[in-house]
Amino acid sequence: MTDPSAEWLTAETALSRLGIARQTLYAYVSRGLVRTRAAADDPRRSLYDPRSIDALVERRRRGRARHAVAAATIDFGEPLLASRITQIADGALLYRGHDAIALAASATLEQTAAVLWETPALPDVATAEFVSADELSAIARCLRRIASLHGRSIWARNPAALIVDAAMLLRHVGEAASNTTAEGPLHLVLARAWGVDAGGADLIRRALVLCADHELNASTFAVRVVASTGAALPACLLAGLAALTGPLHGGATERVAACLAEPGMAADPHAAIGARLARGDSLPGFGHRLYPDGDPRAAALLAALDPDPWWHAVLAAIHDLTGLQPNIDFALVALERRCRLPPGSALAIFAVGRAVGWIAHALEQHADGRLIRPRASYAGVASGRHQHRINVADAR
Repeated sequence: MTDPSAEWLTAETALSRLGIARQTLYAYVSRGLVRTRAAADDPRRSLYDPRSIDALVERRRRGRARHAVAAATIDFGEPLLASRITQIADGALLYRGHDAIALAASATLEQTAAVLWETPALPDVATAEFVSADELSAIARCLRRIASLHGRSIWARNPAALIVDAAMLLRHVGEAASNTTAEGPLHLVLARAWGVDAGGADLIRRALVLCADHELNASTFAVRVVASTGAALPACLLAGLAALTGPLHGGATERVAACLAEPGMAADPHAAIGARLARGDSLPGFGHRLYPDGDPRAAALLAALDPDPWWHAVLAAIHDLTGLQPNIDFALVALERRCRLPPGSALAIFAVGRAVGWIAHALEQHADGRLIRPRASYAGVASGRHQHRINVADAR
């Protein structure tokens, strides 16, 4: 009968099969993941159980696959959680089954909110007395206004009262963005504050609806994480607004504006963009990984804008040099310029519109009732405690 111990592996063979450092093998032993025994011809030398080693190889193989999938979900990967709010598929954007582009043709932001919040209509609400803050940007005013409400607890209220609170919060965002009292539909509030005519007001309405939600973007995911803790709805919106200020998210409109203001862009967009690409600079406002054939929100808004020939020259130059199509950030800046809105209005429109989606996601996440708590894959320095223990044991 063959001695099973004869099949046990030397340290060198075990290390080769696992593809790890000796210290890691010692750590596996100390954690009970690999069995050892003394060699018959030299009690000071350890042998390693091949079954333990093979089990670890398989575990690490499966673990790498799981980790790769999990890591990919953070950056436009596989869906991370279930939601009934927005679907992005085959180049289309749907709000609870309704085509967002079709809604933008006639719906107000409040009507879109009713769709996303699953309520027949938004109630009429009035906010507290408005306090002007001309020295602050629209987003700063939004942050300050919502921060003043963040301690208010609303989750114990009935569904109808919850919608009233949500509508009130949306009005707060609209007031802060426009720096005025919000009376009437929010697109008209913004239009009056920015001094634009009926045509401009309709363009703002379209943009608000197109910005209402976009699945699990960075700010919306931040909202859902905060909502999963049971934090009050104003605090959830505060998280969304904070995430929106980043240059890779809401701040992208400012980057678009800066790109379009570069020297030479007005006279010769093709040459200016070519020089920018030659420097290795990116083109903010163009391309979107969820829309390989072009962002439908941008296409709809630009079609309604009918911008002057210079804008068409910019679009043609970028498409000629890169093949990229404009995204919503570019279209919002085009709207800001077309209607001669105050600087930063593109981001303000984005924030007011997206507040509707943030509220919808906060309500859905709260109803789900689960805490969002992903795991981190530790990539730092290994502790020396296990190594010390196994070195002593191995020396025996």
